Amino acid sequence: MLTSIRLVSKAAEFAARRHNGMARKGRGNEPYVNHLAEVANLLATATDGADAELVAAGWLHDTIEDTDTTREELAQRFSERVASLVAECTDDMNLPKAERRRRQVMDAPKKSAGAKLIKIADKISNIGARIQTDPSAEERDDLADYFAWATQVVAGCRGGNAWLDEKFDDAVKATRALL
Repeated sequence: MLTSIRLVSKAAEFAARRHNGMARKGRGNEPYVNHLAEVANLLATATDGADAELVAAGWLHDTIEDTDTTREELAQRFSERVASLVAECTDDMNLPKAERRRRQVMDAPKKSAGAKLIKIADKISNIGARIQTDPSAEERDDLADYFAWATQVVAGCRGGNAWLDEKFDDAVKATRALL
């Protein structure tokens, strides 16, 4: 078993390599790894660094969905729990976007406590990336659409960590100020 710091460090390196060259959507076109770092940092802060496997899963939460990484590979390289958390947060990319979104809303209340925290951190990060000063009409519409859906997903995930719930509420307030 890896030590906590080695587990998180190894997950960060693996996620960065697997997402190399990918960029986030939006005006900033920032490296995708910035999103993974933000999600992992939100989880580390929310748990006061007490759950290295959760933080590692935060780094890795999009690897199955976005790369050729498999659940089995994550279990072998990291741990069964890390692989399970990532798999639990992975959408079936063969489904249409509307169906993937519907399933996230329906499945959110049934997720494990750790997966719920990852989902909230992911939505906080994604809303923040969509908040722009002086947004175009298209950016405002994208934010409104994402915000409405993310709020439904998070409603099924709340209650596991007061700090993370509060950070999502802050993202809600920032979004409402723009809409």
